[in-house]
Amino acid sequence: MDIIDMARASGLTIILDGRIGHEEYRSVCGSVSALERFAETLQQCATNQYCGAAHRSSGDTSFIRAR
Repeated sequence: MDIIDMARASGLTIILDGRIGHEEYRSVCGSVSALERFAETLQQCATNQYCGAAHRSSGDTSFIRAR
């Protein structure tokens, strides 16, 4: 699973998906709890080689940039 799929599965939303030259840009928004789920998923991938994410929905907005 790639990082964008992990973000979506955690409840974050991709609101911008574009390319300028060779560089790809994506903006991600979602609730703080969705961001926490995303961070937990990344931590699990790093420690247990588990790269799945729980499917949950999100509410208010916080912004992060994922590449």
